[in-house]
Amino acid sequence: MANNEVNNRWAILYCPKRDIFRPQKRWERIEKILNEKGVVFDKVQSENSNSVERLVNMMINNGYKTIIIVGGDSALNDAVNCLMQAPQEVREEIALGVIPNGVMNDFARYWEIKEGEEEQTIDWLVKHRVRKIDLGCVRYTNREGERCHRYFLNCLNIGLIASVMNLRRQTRRLFGSRTLSFFTSFLLMVFQRMEYKMNLKINSDVIKRKVMTVCIGSARGYGQTPNAVPYNGMLDVSVVYHPQVAQLIEGFYLLFTNKFLNHRSVHPYRTTEVEVNEAAHALVSVDGRLMNTPEGPFTVGIEQEVINFLIPG
Repeated sequence: MANNEVNNRWAILYCPKRDIFRPQKRWERIEKILNEKGVVFDKVQSENSNSVERLVNMMINNGYKTIIIVGGDSALNDAVNCLMQAPQEVREEIALGVIPNGVMNDFARYWEIKEGEEEQTIDWLVKHRVRKIDLGCVRYTNREGERCHRYFLNCLNIGLIASVMNLRRQTRRLFGSRTLSFFTSFLLMVFQRMEYKMNLKINSDVIKRKVMTVCIGSARGYGQTPNAVPYNGMLDVSVVYHPQVAQLIEGFYLLFTNKFLNHRSVHPYRTTEVEVNEAAHALVSVDGRLMNTPEGPFTVGIEQEVINFLIPG
């Protein structure tokens, strides 16, 4: 295939939901709209979450300049981590877009790109309005003593919320449905450890105490960092101390009404780096997916304007 032909074609990665009836119907609807809009594209479908990085790397290596993910936050996370492995000159020529198709579509919702509004979304993607966006980055040592890093679009969670993400994965094996497993996880969290001994450094503040959960967001972090924006070169941080039961219920109400920072147990910060010197027994999740818990101290920073993202316009 000639280079100019590849340049004009979209590479589309379709990540079907496993818990809906006849997921292929969703793709057929998207395909119909793409054809009506005259979009020229090549489509591949992921077999599972483990195949996303392999398929995105294939798209990058084959020279596609527009890569569209039909999926949720986890698939987008895999895509940006693949792009960050590419040489900068290659990455600069690629634009990444999303058609929401996941349980967690928080990054798409930040841009008011909504699931079920495929025609509007594709109209925006065709206009090819690009915004350079930031990525958060966690740098850590794994159990084998290797230095590692992982990028994120949305947020990194330490503590209770990461535990909820792990419960969701376990209960999904039992129930099959991602949505049902997510709500079941919240019900089961009452049996989880609610506090973790932490030692954090944020700007000039050192926090040495028991903490319920920490959210470090480049974007709004599933409502926990609602004022974060993915293009200002900063991270928003919410540190949540352990509230009483009544306060915990109030906290969930404020979370779902976008008033999370009003809760008395939430302590917000804005910074370019967080040092996590201790987070005993706390799980860590990145963009909603549990990651291998770092061994020992780790840092979370920001990489400014490193991804070309297609936004509404």
